[in-house]
Amino acid sequence: MTLFDYSSHLNDYLINMVPQREQEVLRMEEEARKSGFPIIGPVAGYFCYQITRMMAAKKIFELGSGFGYSTAWFARGIVENGGGIVHHVVWDELLSQQAQKHLSQLGFSDVVNYHIGEAVKTLGETPGTFDLIFLDIDKEGYPGSLPIIVEKLRRGGVLLVDNMLWGGRVFNEGDHSSSTKAIRLFTRMLVEDPAWLVNIVPVHDGLAVAYKVI
Repeated sequence: MTLFDYSSHLNDYLINMVPQREQEVLRMEEEARKSGFPIIGPVAGYFCYQITRMMAAKKIFELGSGFGYSTAWFARGIVENGGGIVHHVVWDELLSQQAQKHLSQLGFSDVVNYHIGEAVKTLGETPGTFDLIFLDIDKEGYPGSLPIIVEKLRRGGVLLVDNMLWGGRVFNEGDHSSSTKAIRLFTRMLVEDPAWLVNIVPVHDGLAVAYKVI
């Protein structure tokens, strides 16, 4: 089997391992397909849920939450961990309203706190530290977000970062776009810092898992 054949079948193979999703989650996936809205998808979503359960996480902050698809996976983990809070943050009020509708239908209203504003600024202004932080904002903003993340993630906490493979553009030496350069820089900032244990899981568009050692 060629590398192309392997890659083209990988997501289909992995998605069959994801347990049956709730009807509301399936509706969210269909909504994303019809509108072209980028979501992390069921394989990465289930991975986020798994990490949430493995950590017994109680406090999660999402930097970039869309209409609540990733939030749904984190919230499910929080509920099964016995309760806690997931912070959902978007710029757009309509997106926030969509998320509130979907997550209410899933029964997660009691464990989600909604914010409308710039995500990194909101993280810095939110009291306390977090067990898990999820990063999925404009890619140019990744490097500048790291100092705030370091401050707000507890020791032993986990940072999950989406789009770390950037559709393969990070491999293209001729790609010098601002987004690609920002992802490369952010990756170096993580892997070269002894405060982090880092790996990139090749699901969806590359999901970094960074454990905060110090």
